[in-house]
Amino acid sequence: MNEIPKYLREGYLSVEELKKYVGLPSEERLRQRPVAVPECPQEIPCTPCKEICPTNAVLMEHPNAVPIVDYEKCVGCSLCVQICPGLAFFMVHYIGDKARVTMPHEILPVPKVGEKVVLLNRVGEEVGEGKVVTVIPREKSKGDTPIITVEMPIELAWDVRAVKVVRE
Repeated sequence: MNEIPKYLREGYLSVEELKKYVGLPSEERLRQRPVAVPECPQEIPCTPCKEICPTNAVLMEHPNAVPIVDYEKCVGCSLCVQICPGLAFFMVHYIGDKARVTMPHEILPVPKVGEKVVLLNRVGEEVGEGKVVTVIPREKSKGDTPIITVEMPIELAWDVRAVKVVRE
């Protein structure tokens, strides 16, 4: 009998599982420009990311295949992040000792550019503070979810997948 993968048992994909199922871009590539990283390890019938990619960087052998990104072809446009109905695409970019992570943001309120936010890891725990550098509102996104880019310490780039806005 096949063992159920940990990500299905736990409800989130760990960084180790991400490396195993998808593979990560090299540090050199991460420093060039933003790059899309699919966090979609399940074989389900879904192809919007492949269909919207202007450079054909999202590869899928068939409609049920796990999306794989050709990191060298990716231009960092974020269309895959915007269109993914499963909210399973992220963009990562290293700039000096900081990282910028582009992610869907479903929790109200939507942060504003320049706003400080609480960084949440893959299980929802607070792990630090970041600053919002871009916001694509729901009305301008290719999907139904606002997309934000948050600057954070580089060591948190692979752990942070959500933020919390704290306003007084």
